[in-house]
Amino acid sequence: MSISAVPTFDLEESLAREGHSVIVGFDEVGRGSLAGPVMVGAAAFLAQRLPQAARSMPHYLADSKMLTERRREALYEPLQQWADAWAVGSATSAEIDEWGISHALGIAALRALDAVERTLFGAFAGAAGTPTQQAEQTTLVADWDAHMPRVGAILDGPNDYITKALGTFEAPAVPVPAHVVTQVKGDQHCGSVACAAVLAKVTRDCLMTQLADSNPDYARYGWAHNKGYGSQAHKAAIAQYGPCDEHRTSWKLL
Repeated sequence: MSISAVPTFDLEESLAREGHSVIVGFDEVGRGSLAGPVMVGAAAFLAQRLPQAARSMPHYLADSKMLTERRREALYEPLQQWADAWAVGSATSAEIDEWGISHALGIAALRALDAVERTLFGAFAGAAGTPTQQAEQTTLVADWDAHMPRVGAILDGPNDYITKALGTFEAPAVPVPAHVVTQVKGDQHCGSVACAAVLAKVTRDCLMTQLADSNPDYARYGWAHNKGYGSQAHKAAIAQYGPCDEHRTSWKLL
């Protein structure tokens, strides 16, 4: 397939030059779905390893919407190994109904950031990676003991829903709040965001397929194919059977 944009680390390197020692790319999936959770992927890279990460970027990485399902699935494990840490945070359909989609996205993103930071800042004992990566990480941990790291974040899209959710009652106690910059079409232009996008997309697609396979009451909505989005078949099933507990009942489903 033809890829119109190859992501770079230009914005990530700009944040590193501003003094951020960790750069985290974020992207969402499931915002417009009628059922299932919304998810936000986070892919973190140590600033001093950005040049190495740029050179070792997995082939065919691009905006997840521009990749075939097979290509995304083939990239899933290599991307996990490529990022220094990664996580996918989620907010359930019930939380979306209670909080609204924007706040739910913010909480999902902070859940992912919390997991990533606890992986990076907790301890690197037994950390995966090459001996060189482990040595670099050990040095960074020693530095962080004296100076709290600065975290820079790149969020796909025009709106910073992460900072808005920080410190709210529902938000996790993130170890280090991130300085967030937004980037329209960041999943096409920024390597960290493209990585987060694919990880989130594959994770959510697998979950929706697993839900459909696990319960005939879910299978009749066709989630194995539509992943919870408003396809004609999905809406026809809602009209016939009514919504289930995984539907966002505060939304107009038909």
